Amino acid sequence: MIQKGYVVKSKIISNNLNFWYGAKQALKDISLKIPEKKITALIGPSGCGKSTFIRCLNRMNDLVANIRIEGQILYDDIDIYGKDVDVVELRKRIGMVFQKPNPFPMSIYDNIAYGPRLKNRNERKELWPLVVESLKKAFLWDEVKDRLDSSALKLSGGQQQRLCLARTLALEPEIILLDEPCSGLDPISTAKIEEALNELKKDYTIILVSNNTKQIARITDYAAFFYMGTLIEYGPTEKLFTNPSERKTEDYIQGKFG
Repeated sequence: MIQKGYVVKSKIISNNLNFWYGAKQALKDISLKIPEKKITALIGPSGCGKSTFIRCLNRMNDLVANIRIEGQILYDDIDIYGKDVDVVELRKRIGMVFQKPNPFPMSIYDNIAYGPRLKNRNERKELWPLVVESLKKAFLWDEVKDRLDSSALKLSGGQQQRLCLARTLALEPEIILLDEPCSGLDPISTAKIEEALNELKKDYTIILVSNNTKQIARITDYAAFFYMGTLIEYGPTEKLFTNPSERKTEDYIQGKFG
């Protein structure tokens, strides 16, 4: 059920989205409007379809064999599954940070500069301010500014995850997808990522998959509750957490299943 009574500009619109892995249907008729420059959470128990949905938004599921998709996903009113869409360019505009940090085996500086170099931005005078700004936005600059030539693999897990966020930001996306980015991180690292996301939403549309309901309550503006491949309820996070319309939503938030 989609909550009524709030009007925001939509950055992503899913219309009657259905998705199959082989014969197994993972998403069932998902219709959802994701607002611009807000943090929208996708919540629900393991296997409910939230990670599948987020990977539909930048066509990461295209890399999986034997899939089928029906329906429509609009990004600024353009159907991202249209035949003329440049998928590489799409993934630059809709960046993604995964559950496990995946820094490249190169220096901190080169990790951030890697993507821009692929776009033929090779001069240091152009790359340097982009690297600095990306690290600052990820709340990592102060911790690494004196060792940019060091291997990124020497960073802690939390620092590596923020490096991956900075690497995504260096591609200058409009939308940032995060699939359980704080899973396995300590509370201090989690807090730094949350602080970064709160600042980033001023300029970016953020979509966050998380099983941490306390985190969702702290930092997100909207939340969508998925269950067994269906969208049960969607609306402002405060509304879902304090006065949900569906009993199943309330039971999940209260920890009665998950």
